[in-house]
Amino acid sequence: MSLTVAVAGASGYAGGELLRLLASHPHLRVTTVTAHSNAGQRLIDVQPHLRSLAHLDLVETTAENLRGHDVVFLALPHGASGAITAELGDDALVVDCGADHRLVDEDAWARFYGGDFYGAWPYGLPELPLAGGGAQRERLRDARRIAVPGCNVTAITLGLAPAVGAGLVAADDLVAVLAVGTSGAGKALKPHLLASEIMGSASAYGVGGVHRHTPEIQQNLAAAGGDDVHISFTPVLVPMSRGILATSTARVRDGVTEEELREAYGRAYDGEPFVHVLPAGAFPRTADTVGANTALIGLAIDLDARRLVTVTALDNLVKGTAGAAIQSANLALGLDETAGLPIEGVAP
Repeated sequence: MSLTVAVAGASGYAGGELLRLLASHPHLRVTTVTAHSNAGQRLIDVQPHLRSLAHLDLVETTAENLRGHDVVFLALPHGASGAITAELGDDALVVDCGADHRLVDEDAWARFYGGDFYGAWPYGLPELPLAGGGAQRERLRDARRIAVPGCNVTAITLGLAPAVGAGLVAADDLVAVLAVGTSGAGKALKPHLLASEIMGSASAYGVGGVHRHTPEIQQNLAAAGGDDVHISFTPVLVPMSRGILATSTARVRDGVTEEELREAYGRAYDGEPFVHVLPAGAFPRTADTVGANTALIGLAIDLDARRLVTVTALDNLVKGTAGAAIQSANLALGLDETAGLPIEGVAP
């Protein structure tokens, strides 16, 4: 089985990571790559690490250039994919790595993003445990449109959803602080991301409940069974190119033990190929997930504060974006969910 693939936004970090993973996928073959300002250039001149795709040239990102493929991956800025997908037919599976189709609530879209609202698509986080049982992957099988989660959202959701869904913590008292690598800000040149600005420094952004991923996190935890979900979420930019380390906490309900919490996480994630809960006393490093489609979770109870503490590590470009897109596409296409996706990280 060989299916043709187009990748829009192929000159960026997310697009480049999609191509890196797709290059070794046993069933998906990249035939078209598109860009905006880099259209007309050879892909290899823009993404010099993608040696096996050196024969491809970047063409303009238009619906015409994206039509005629079995699968279309969109790695475009928010607001850019909604309009173009409206011009694509139903023949192709379309997977959007941007934000345009993630949110169900139009008011939340207007508040945090603005612009035209294009409606929600099936959500591409297969491991998300759902209220009433089961996981999100069942909603992805045979889907023709998929919205990939935000990278910060994935780290926080995976770290908190089992406890929230089991009712073991108060869903209205959630806090998350994330160390985030600079590739999450995209490939466009920005003065605050220059090496001389970021090296040796850490800086918070999106502080005070204004980060665009906030309503998406709340949406996910509500889907997991949370009632009246409220979260204070603060990302911190740190000098590493890849990775997210999310420290998420929640007030534990009276009488809840760490054993009960671990049982809830086991019910949610035992048998998952890409989400691994570490033994008691062990906590992950971002370095252990570089290049892999894995999320590693450590957890403990702060007895004095009566709070659950989870630490989740993942590669923002793989499990946080491109890997999640391909994992979800595999499910929609009836392929092995793990096809083309690495579990082992890169060390050192």
